Amino acid sequence: MYTIGIDLGGTGIKGGLCDENGSIIFRTSVPTGKGVSADDITDSIVSICRRLMSLSHGVEYIGVAVPGTADLENGKLVFCNNLPFLNYPLLEELKKRLPDCRFYIENDANAAALGEAMCGGAKGCRDMVLITLGTGVGSGIIIDGKIFSGFNYAGGELGHMVVNAGGRQCTCGRRGCWEAYSSASGLIRSTLEAMNRHKESALWDVCGGSEDKVDGQTAFRAADTGDKTAKYVVKQYIKHLACGIINTINILQPEVLCIGGGISNEGDNLFLPLIKVIEKEQYSRYCEKKTEIRIASLGNDAGIIGAAMLGRQK
Repeated sequence: MYTIGIDLGGTGIKGGLCDENGSIIFRTSVPTGKGVSADDITDSIVSICRRLMSLSHGVEYIGVAVPGTADLENGKLVFCNNLPFLNYPLLEELKKRLPDCRFYIENDANAAALGEAMCGGAKGCRDMVLITLGTGVGSGIIIDGKIFSGFNYAGGELGHMVVNAGGRQCTCGRRGCWEAYSSASGLIRSTLEAMNRHKESALWDVCGGSEDKVDGQTAFRAADTGDKTAKYVVKQYIKHLACGIINTINILQPEVLCIGGGISNEGDNLFLPLIKVIEKEQYSRYCEKKTEIRIASLGNDAGIIGAAMLGRQK
């Protein structure tokens, strides 16, 4: 029996018809739209579901991954930073429109972690953590085959643990959060700060002399040329990234910790020095069994696949 996974994002809504192994058989998407209401977005989700259902002889259930706090007990989307949802009864509204369907809702990072645990880079692991290095630092925790999100469904926000007390202002209101240093946005900020301190740096050459063209790859590309300033930026980035990962390992000791997001594509330039620091500093460094660091494998499909797997948690 097929399932449907919906990944609701700030700019687009993606949907996939998935088989029992999490393979996407058909996919479709629509823009989220600007200035639209919560009801409008719900209508768009339903439109995608109807299209995908028409391509199948039967759908067991529909999972929806949402970018915010999802109250699973009451079926509400409590809050979403970039979309007009505030204590919105998403489950009720979906069932009104598709009364014959069974729905699950979940935070998008949690759903992505479930996708990696069941079908991706941590397949077969009952205890794992997913860290995604994108605009923010996303995270999801799987314990004993199930999503862990705390008693109020707001747990697992690892990006907002402090790694530098009193440090950079974070969008959450605190200072020194892991996200402020280890997200792509944090790395871009570090790169720009270094460029403005060192006008002679190859960082300027890599971005064509334009600050507007600085991205998460700039520091790594300039470091490849041997530029000392870029090497320092990368070293500091890895230091903060390792700090958050080590904290996570020390607290949870997962079997596998998957790293995804655009910066994970840096490969050995990122992972070799990162793992060196982790192995040296983690509390469990003398244990025979230690957390394995892996690259997440589902990419941009993790949300769809994870949503499609919500009804099949162990």
